[in-house]
Amino acid sequence: MTVPRTSHAANFSDALSAFTTHAFTTHTEEPAPIQLLTPAGTLVHHPDDTPGYDPVQLRAFYRDMVMARSIDTEATALQRQGELGLWPPLTGQEAAQIGSAHALRADDYAFPSYREHGVAWCRGVDPVDVVRIYRGVTNGGWDPREKNFHLYTLVVGSHALHATGYAMGLAKKGSDAAVIAYFGDGATSEGDVSEAFTFAAVYDAPVVFFCQNNQWAISEPVERQLRGPLYRRAHGFGFPGVQVDGNDVLAVHAVTQAALEHVRTGNGPFFIEASTYRMGAHTTSDDPTRYRRAAEVDEWRAKDPIDRIRTHLISENHATQEFFDGVEREATELTHRIRREVRTMPNPDRMEVFSHVYAGGHPLVDEERAQFAAYQQSFADDGAK
Repeated sequence: MTVPRTSHAANFSDALSAFTTHAFTTHTEEPAPIQLLTPAGTLVHHPDDTPGYDPVQLRAFYRDMVMARSIDTEATALQRQGELGLWPPLTGQEAAQIGSAHALRADDYAFPSYREHGVAWCRGVDPVDVVRIYRGVTNGGWDPREKNFHLYTLVVGSHALHATGYAMGLAKKGSDAAVIAYFGDGATSEGDVSEAFTFAAVYDAPVVFFCQNNQWAISEPVERQLRGPLYRRAHGFGFPGVQVDGNDVLAVHAVTQAALEHVRTGNGPFFIEASTYRMGAHTTSDDPTRYRRAAEVDEWRAKDPIDRIRTHLISENHATQEFFDGVEREATELTHRIRREVRTMPNPDRMEVFSHVYAGGHPLVDEERAQFAAYQQSFADDGAK
């Protein structure tokens, strides 16, 4: 959904300045994560505050966050009922995804990992095309060139290199488009991400590295990734990084807008650490109760990103009950369509697995295809007897 851009509070500029000034120092005290909307749904005010938030934009944030959570809830249920092989839940991370995605221009290019269902929604990817990956009927699901949204990458951190290379290509072409790469806190410990940081910094690649720090890399807590805040990793590579309240959609949107403007004007890469929380499991094959405390989950539940923006909309009279009811109806209709289409998806052609190994033909693949075809035919022959 395209929504009007808006001005942002002066305190955001102050907070961003504090972070960038702090970037190359060794202070022991860290600045607080950038926040514009508190968990209670109130704007963070300063004496010279000039918010100017457009109610249309606020309602768009809310709608897309609800749609993202509804997609996630339905897909999780479908997996539990045997309709999907796997699903990586996003519940709790809606503000980080929707806020950042709304900051992108149509010609910007996004590289997701495997949990960016909310970003996919904002980029116009049909949720059915997302879930068909996890049903095992396709290796892709959508045309990344059409949506400027790359295919999901399950290899942790590897797509940060792809994003950097793509950004370098944009710069060489003289484009002012930008790239954003999404990954989790655990990916920051991967060598691929460090290599991407190096290339991006040295070649001033117009790429924003967006880390959704959901506090857990499967069962490993964020403390196992770095002694200090993750955003400081960027400083060691020579480019700025900031930490934002990842459950505050306004702050995420503002910071991402500023970061995109930074990179698209030739200033090199930028790192955003969005501090949020994965309310559910890492994937549906994971049991988070084995490694984290219920009290921790309850603490983060009180910071729910959707409740936060809904409370603000109500308190500021920016939305009516009719609006909220309409969003719920739209979400329900979407989940019904997802369920209906998933349950009627045809099985893929078994031979299709050989079709996209190489861009052209390959004798070994041709040989394996022939062997597999003969193996399949043997079952038909047995049946005929």
